Amino acid sequence: MDVLDLARSQFAVTGSLHFLFVVLTLGLAPLVAIMQTWHAVSGKPVWERMTRFWGQIYVINYALGVFTGLVMEFQFGLSWSGLSHYAGEVFGPPLATETLVAFFLESTFLGLWIFGWHRLPKWAHLACIWMVTLTAYASAYWIMVANAFLQNPAGAVARDGHLALTDVGALLTNPALVFALPHVAGAAMLTGGFVVVGASAYHLLRRHPEQGFFATSMRLGIVWAGIGVFVTSGFGFAQFAALSDYQPDKFDGGAPAVSLGFMILIGELFMLAMMFFLLPVVYWLPRWRWTHPILMLMTPLPFVASILGWLAREVGRQPWMINGKLTVADALTPGLTPAMITGSFAAFTLLLGALAIVDYALIVKTVRRGPAGAFLGARDDGAPDPSPAPALSH
Repeated sequence: MDVLDLARSQFAVTGSLHFLFVVLTLGLAPLVAIMQTWHAVSGKPVWERMTRFWGQIYVINYALGVFTGLVMEFQFGLSWSGLSHYAGEVFGPPLATETLVAFFLESTFLGLWIFGWHRLPKWAHLACIWMVTLTAYASAYWIMVANAFLQNPAGAVARDGHLALTDVGALLTNPALVFALPHVAGAAMLTGGFVVVGASAYHLLRRHPEQGFFATSMRLGIVWAGIGVFVTSGFGFAQFAALSDYQPDKFDGGAPAVSLGFMILIGELFMLAMMFFLLPVVYWLPRWRWTHPILMLMTPLPFVASILGWLAREVGRQPWMINGKLTVADALTPGLTPAMITGSFAAFTLLLGALAIVDYALIVKTVRRGPAGAFLGARDDGAPDPSPAPALSH
């Protein structure tokens, strides 16, 4: 491959690996916040234990995902300096704002939440996890503002050899953004919900002693995933009207159409599954052990659909980096050699691949140990943890 193809492949691989972390983080954060809210309101110990257990999985994924985000930021300067030179005035501020939100506000509130168990007042501690959730979605918003600008350069005009921002409102309400952001949020809800469902199914199938804990988790996860799949599908199809205006040829053929087709197929599968699982039988689902292997097998599919959607959105814009304004070839950093890109490609892939493997291994280990092994929120004053949830009645 030439330098351009290597640089594109590098960004595709690292971007896909990074998005695997992002979609789970966005899906779990509000779900954990809901669990803690129900504990604060009801006082039932099971909701505190659920918050700690699923919150620990969230923290693991967030901590390792931060490093993959740093690699993504580094790539823009390394391989795509032409983008910064031509559109840095427009493209740079959303990325800078996202960095401030993610690495300062979100991480600060997350630190307060992690270390504030049994130290902060109940409602202050609860506010921390909701601020983590709000800042996580604010971060996603600013990333999508930058990405939507690449899809549809609204609010900017060419001036003296570069793009200048002329309309902030148009940038922040880009048609490529207003339906895409809820679509991503719905995909995250589906992904986070099914991680909870799949892990709960694993323990219910093995007849874990805390059947009540995982039955409640499964019911909440399936409802959360059900809301997510309908949000994803609704806003996904709603994007086509806007696409016909600013990218009418996006899905005419090739990889974008194939990726889109498989993504829609997975989405339809989940819609059918939710019509069966969500409304009629959500209460009995934890008792139906024959469904648990199926639910476990379905758990990776939201991740696959998310990557396919990302590929369809990005590849369908080619050969443009900024649609109609700047080609990918012109955005490439001058002077790069195949050896340079190959070296960075190998280093980034190994680093992000290792982080993904470590993330998976830690999450699996946490799931297998169950809620009794959760160290997040563990008391350091010698007081006992809340008692386990009662077993399922048959």
